[in-house]
Amino acid sequence: MAAGLRRGGGGDRDAMALPGSVSTCLSSPVHYMICKLGFEKKDTYDINNIVSENGEVCWQAVTEHLRYLESDQSVDYIKSVQSLGPVCESVNLHFKSLTKDQFVVQYAVWFHWTNYTELFLEVFDVLQYAQATEVVLGLMKLTSCLERALGDVYLLIDLNHETLCVAEELVQVSNFVFKSMVPFWMAALTAFKQSRYADCVILLLPQLEAGLRLLFTTTNKCPNRLLTAEPSALYTTFDEEFLWDFLNHQEGPRIRDHLSHGEINLKTFPRELANQIVAFAITLLCRFSGEDTVPFKEHVIIKPLMTCASCYRSQFHPISRLKKQVLECMKSIHLWPELPTVSEEHVQVVKGLEGNTETSSLILKMAEILAQVQQYLPQDCCSPDDPINSVVTERLLVKLSDKHVCTLYSPRPVLEVLVVLRKICTQCHQVSEQVIASIELRYKQWMKKTLRSRQRHNYLRMLNSIKFLSPVLRLILLLITLEVINVHLVCKKTPSDYQQYLKFLKSVLQYTENLVTYTSPEKNKWDETEELTNKALIKIRNFSDRKLTLIQSAT
Repeated sequence: MAAGLRRGGGGDRDAMALPGSVSTCLSSPVHYMICKLGFEKKDTYDINNIVSENGEVCWQAVTEHLRYLESDQSVDYIKSVQSLGPVCESVNLHFKSLTKDQFVVQYAVWFHWTNYTELFLEVFDVLQYAQATEVVLGLMKLTSCLERALGDVYLLIDLNHETLCVAEELVQVSNFVFKSMVPFWMAALTAFKQSRYADCVILLLPQLEAGLRLLFTTTNKCPNRLLTAEPSALYTTFDEEFLWDFLNHQEGPRIRDHLSHGEINLKTFPRELANQIVAFAITLLCRFSGEDTVPFKEHVIIKPLMTCASCYRSQFHPISRLKKQVLECMKSIHLWPELPTVSEEHVQVVKGLEGNTETSSLILKMAEILAQVQQYLPQDCCSPDDPINSVVTERLLVKLSDKHVCTLYSPRPVLEVLVVLRKICTQCHQVSEQVIASIELRYKQWMKKTLRSRQRHNYLRMLNSIKFLSPVLRLILLLITLEVINVHLVCKKTPSDYQQYLKFLKSVLQYTENLVTYTSPEKNKWDETEELTNKALIKIRNFSDRKLTLIQSAT
């Protein structure tokens, strides 16, 4: 019974401790990290280097304390918490030195975006008295509030009645609005206030289209096209990116399509979608207003909206979806070293696996390919003894994926390349998931001694194969990422070179599709994956030798 009540983090206790002797329900490592680790260093930091006079956080003062593991460059939480402890203590002492009025003057304005300013002021009072139960309660409430608020920021900020009142004023003065259409804008905002979210969006979408059409014809000095400007034409502002995300991209919400075809229940139209459309509309109203509307732009409610909108990046364009696919696949591969396996000694006893010469040859080819693209990687990427697994990390792919790639207009060649790259990534992810499932299943069967002789040998061959499968998948993900951040260069290729490039990508796709087949539970052809991989790496190396990849075209 005691064993059943214990949680995984509760330590290796043989029996339940007596209630009177229990001071914490945390395991020793967790208790150490939360309650002691951050207090070990006694450094002091000038609060002015952490928080500016107007209350803005200097994030570099925080991020410079993050530490990373040498093995795969993922965050070293132990060392990071230890280093950040004195920073947090400096902030804590600073807050304790302030009166309630000083805190309100300096920081209250920065809590408006959470839509719950009073909670932060309430918790400030709690910190002054440091009652254990109240501090814990305040911390949990803040965590809940911040998680919700950050989610709303991602959705461009949750709108409230004050925000909508400001929007109504903007409608009257914004250059984005046809004066004859003011009643429709007002009706849309009223519908949102009354929770008639479908009505709001139905009224607002034509106004956004008309406003952007006006903006297009004004910017491009072609007033005669006010009534004929095509949606495929290039707008000259970032704003269309948001609308394409929500209206056009196949994997996005496609609100207009679903509304016009009766595919959305008008009575249950999601508030979140209406919230985003209205928030976006407010930024347009504000952005394209005259100089006399500067106070609106600096308004404590509107300014965060403008900041969020200016940072918006497409979520549903094929480029964005591919970047997300790559990172998800990398997370899957990142799990491999953590999987339970039998010892290396068992692998060595299988005939043909003693020297691992084939694996070494494959790793060498991968290192040669990596060397060809090393110059295009961040300077802090080095190439030690284990080049692929140590260089091609999740952190590197995140850094590369952060590079902005234009998504407002993608010619047909770009979209064709993206289709093939996404298929390659999908196959890589499928291989990774199959490997994980097979390793977990076979290990359980090995421990239970239910594997037949042939199955045992096949399992050990699989363990040998993943030594090169992990780096080759990582390498492919890196090459995909480098190509996607330069994908628009494909338009500069001649028709002949373009067809040659597409043929190369399809050969890589064929390789990954074959890998999916060979690593499936039905096939289990682990020896065959070596020869398959060898041929694929030779093709990739030869193509790269000829400097025909997009990343090589960029220089």
